Amino acid sequence: MMAKRKMSLNELSEKVGLTLSNLSILKTGKAKAIRFSTLEAICKVLDCQPADILEYKEQ
Repeated sequence: MMAKRKMSLNELSEKVGLTLSNLSILKTGKAKAIRFSTLEAICKVLDCQPADILEYKEQ
């Protein structure tokens, strides 16, 4: 979604209010959890739905 919106990680970080390191963890799939408020903020900035940026994987 970031590529579709032509948005850098730095720009998303500023608009969402998260650190680059936290966004990087989310982007690389290394996060174990995400707050609904964070998910909502990312979706607002990227103008998307959670399913556009999340994927379920069985462990």
